[in-house]
Formats: sequence, structure tokens, C-alpha cells
Amino acid sequence: MLSVQGLGLHHSGNYLFQNVNFTIKKDDKVGLVGKNGAGKSTLLKMLSGEINFYEGNVVPEGNITIGFLKQDLDFVKGRTVWNETMQAFEQINSWKNELEEVNHQMATRTDYESDSYTDLINKMTDLNDLLMNHDAYNLEGDMEKVLFGLGFKAEDFQKITDEFSGGWRMRIELAKLLLQKNDIMLLDEPTNHLDMESIIWLENFLKDYPGAIVLVSHDKQFMTAVCNRTFDINNKKVDDYKANYSKYLVMREERREKLIQAKKNQDAEIKQMEDNINKFRASATKASFAQSLIKKLDKIERIEVDNEDVSKFNIRFVQSVVPGKVIFEAENLGKAYGQKQIFDEVDFFVQRGDRIALLGQNGQGKTTLAKILAGDIKEYSGMWNLGHNVNIGYFAQNQEEVLTPNKTVLEEAEDAATEETRPRVRDLLGSFLFQGEAVTKKTKVLSGGERNRLALCKLLLRPFNTLIMDEPTNHLDIQSKEIIKLALQKFEGTLIVISHDREFLQGLCDKIFEFREGKMKEFLGSINEYLEYRQKETIREISAEKAKLHSDEPKVEVKQSPKETIVEEKSSTIISKEQKNIQNKLKKIEEKISELEIKVQEMETSFTKENPSDQTLETYNKAKEELELALQEWEYLGSQLD
Repeated sequence: MLSVQGLGLHHSGNYLFQNVNFTIKKDDKVGLVGKNGAGKSTLLKMLSGEINFYEGNVVPEGNITIGFLKQDLDFVKGRTVWNETMQAFEQINSWKNELEEVNHQMATRTDYESDSYTDLINKMTDLNDLLMNHDAYNLEGDMEKVLFGLGFKAEDFQKITDEFSGGWRMRIELAKLLLQKNDIMLLDEPTNHLDMESIIWLENFLKDYPGAIVLVSHDKQFMTAVCNRTFDINNKKVDDYKANYSKYLVMREERREKLIQAKKNQDAEIKQMEDNINKFRASATKASFAQSLIKKLDKIERIEVDNEDVSKFNIRFVQSVVPGKVIFEAENLGKAYGQKQIFDEVDFFVQRGDRIALLGQNGQGKTTLAKILAGDIKEYSGMWNLGHNVNIGYFAQNQEEVLTPNKTVLEEAEDAATEETRPRVRDLLGSFLFQGEAVTKKTKVLSGGERNRLALCKLLLRPFNTLIMDEPTNHLDIQSKEIIKLALQKFEGTLIVISHDREFLQGLCDKIFEFREGKMKEFLGSINEYLEYRQKETIREISAEKAKLHSDEPKVEVKQSPKETIVEEKSSTIISKEQKNIQNKLKKIEEKISELEIKVQEMETSFTKENPSDQTLETYNKAKEELELALQEWEYLGSQLD
């Protein structure tokens, strides 16, 4: 579908890419990996045609379409979410408008025997064929599916896009791209503005996408699930691995070990040549030989091996005094901004050593609660208490507000250090990839990832026993995320973290505070257990949203000829019977699901009182399997009804 031949690009006087070659085929789902600044986003722009000043060629085969998720938004003000999403179908909308005009002419003209009227009939047929071939009459169902999957509710569809934040508007842009069904889809960090449920939905959507995908993401689990091929961008070239991300890591490590051995051999060869140059340079008879060795040495392409072993970064948070048993306690806590109630009647109890993840859709109050507990928000309803000797370290989501623009990286870190940690500043900055001249950069010129790394480094320079972290992995590359996760796993205090990164949260938190519809619910268990529970709940919620959307649709009466009316009535009767049959099946399966859920719940309750027998466990497992099958059948019937 797309062939790249001898691709090269100069950047700041050096090559970013040099002599890169690869081909993308129809079923390829390619993940681009590499350190920040390696050129992942730049490569996407080159493939899309947004950057065209390069060496070599990017050759599309035939009339393929390429869609690119851009980070800059260009919405027309005043459009609803629904109308803006409909802009995805520019060509189809044009055909529909043309067909509407043709139908209008046919309805108002009476020259039925004329050639021009025959031309109108032919044009109507051609347009109908085009619309049928492009599945144009199922667009609304596709739009609902994608918008619901990305977290929108039925009542959002008729709201003006101007009312939504940049993150939610980016979801609309993503929805438009997904609906276009391009031959190749280029996605640069598509999960950046998504909550965990929407990420999982997108993951499943992309796995089944019929075209090719080229994807940049720092979400390891997302990359592993979606991609079947991995491009590793390093040292100005692109290494092609025919494997998903997890398998790529194994293959890369094998290649890296061979590279290390090759580098050792090369280093020994270079040292021997340098020794000979020094030995023969002063000799009149051997000077020419020394010069030839110098030329040979200059031509050697040095082997470089990236150091990606994060375990050597022995970084840990400085522990302060031991706090009391109770860290936070809240009762009827609430927060509103004007007329908008973010959450209300929230009760919770955080004990020393708890490791809690705050989860839920964007805008539900996770960051607001973090700011209340960190002391940044002073006005709220209800009450909350801070425990004895609790020292809070807070990582804010918006790093522009917590870094001083005109200070250097080193100055910012030194200002955060205590007398005890000051000697460790440079070593710690090095662990967060600020090495050499990088420590002299002003904070105002740092990228988003660099800002996050510096803010995390500052947290490690002061003693805390409680950490509140709001999206600490935003903009971080995979290696940086592993470094901070390792440090958090060693942290012996209390942790409250907001993150949509499943892999990051695995093994880090054992309790979930879920924010939904203005309330907060506590869930005891791992992130995987929570996601299994949420998956079943989401199926029910989306079905309820679809029912709500269609319950108030007005019935449109269209006048037809008697002959057309008879045919339409017959067709309507058939559809009505099919729908009724599905509805009856749905009712029965819902009753079965309800009975099975009660049965499973009762058995699980009994397990807490006494150890179950083998026969009871067998009955329990059978009931769970029946429930899972019933839920799948319920989902299938619901999709048929739609």
C-alpha cells in the first residue's frame, strides 16, 4: 500500500533519518517506538505528506486514502457534536445532497418521457448505488457506536462543540478519523486525552480495523494489543521487527546482546589501531602507514548501544517521619464550580500504606479531589481531615504552573533539595536523563516530557510520607515511565495516583476510587479485576444510552403513492416482527442474567463465611461461565436490535 525508499531528513544540521526503507501492507498494524526526539511524530508527518522536504520517496500504491490524527483542531464554531462528527463523511454528504436535488427535480417535473428525465432516473440510480456501496445508510449507527465508545453520552450529541474542553474536542476529531475508514490511518498518541474505558474500546476497535495503521504510543499494553509489527527508530535508521511490542522487546534484547559483543570487538579493534597510530606516527618510515590507519579509523561507523536497563537506576523517594494510621478521612465531601456540581456526598478513609488509583472519565473530579487533598483548593462542601504527621508530595498535571521559566534545570532541582539531598542532585538528574549540558537548559524551553521528568526528580529530593500524583506518566517515554514506576514500587508511604495507563498501575495500586456521575465508589482489588468488572458495566451503560437516544425520536410521516405504501407497509410489518422477536429474546436473557448474578453473589458471600466444597466450587464456576455466555448473547442481540 505504501513504499518508503531511501528516506532521509536533515534536522538541525544532522540527519534525523538516513537511507530508511520499508513497505506498509494492507493488514499491517505498525507501532513506532524510540526515545523522545528520535523522530516518531516526524515520520508520521512525512508519511501523511505534511512534511515533503526530504530525501528519497514515499510512494502510495494506487488511489489509497491516508488519514492523520493531528493535534491541532480546526472546528467551525456553532456546530453540534453530531454535526461536527458528520463532517467525517464529506464525500457521502455531497452525494446525499446531490441525490436530494435529483429527487426534488423528479418530484416537480412532469416530462416523464423526455431524455433529460431519463437522465435524472439514471443519475438517481448511480447515486443510490454509490451510497449503498459506501454503507451510507448505516452511518448514524456507526457514529453512535464510535461516540459512545469514546465516552460521549446521548445528551452530548446535540451540544455545541464550543462547550467542550480541548481533550473532549480531540475525541471528536478522533471519532471523525475512525469513521472515515481510510486505507492507512496514522495515529500520534491517540490515547492522550482518553480515560481507561475509552482506551480499551479504542484498542478493540483498532484490532479489528480493516486497513493499515501506523501508531505512536507510550502505552505498552495498548501497543501490544493493537500492533503486529514494530518499527524501532534509533541511530538515524528504522529497525523493522515483525512482532507486537511484547515480542519486539524479547527480539530487541537478543539483538542488543549481539550488538554489545560486536561493540566490544570493534572497541578492541579501534584501540589496536589507535595504539599503532601513536606508535608509528613519529617514525619517518612508518608515517604513511599511520596516515592510512587514521583515514581507515575515520571511516569506521561506530556501533552505539543504548543503555535501556532501568534496574540500574537505584532511585527511591526519601521517606519522612512515620505518620499516624489515618492519612485522610472525608465525609460528605463535595465540590461545585458555579452551578456545575463536580461531585457530592463523597466519603472515604485512607490508611497509612494504602496505594490507591483514582479512576473515571475526564471531568468527573479526580484532579479536583487531588487538589483538595494537596491543599490547592480551599473551598468545598462537607469535611475532610488530614492525619497526624502527614507530609504530602504533590505532582500536578500542569507542570507549567510549578516550574520557574527562567531557572535552569539544575537551579530548579537544587532549589527543591534539602541539605541532605543536595549532594545527590546531579546524579538524580542524570537518572532522569538530564546529562551534560541538558542541566543548563531553561525550564521554559523544555518539552512536556522533560517538564514531567524534572518535576518527578524534584519530588525525589524532599522527604514525604504521602504522594499524590496526577497523571505522572503524561508525555513520558516508555523508559522514563519504567524508572518512575520502579521508584514508586519502592516507596513505603501512602500513594494516591491518577493515571489511565493500565500497565503503569499494574502492581502499583490495590484499591480503586471510581468517579462516576458525580459520586465516588471504592473498589478493593487490582486494576485488572476492576477492568473486568467495568467491562460488563459498560456494556449495560452503552445499551441504556442507545435506548435513551432513540426513545424520543419523532415519527416522520412521508406521503407516498398507494403502491409504494403497500410495499412499505409489508416491509414495515416484517421489520416489526423481527424486532419484536429480538426484544422478547432480550427480555428472557436479561431475566436469566439477573438470576445468575444473584446466584453468583450469594455464593461469593457464602465463601467468606466458610470454605466451599469442591462440588460448590464446580457449581460456582459453571454459574460464572453461564453468566459470561448470557452477557455475550445479550450484547449480540442488542447489536441486532440496533
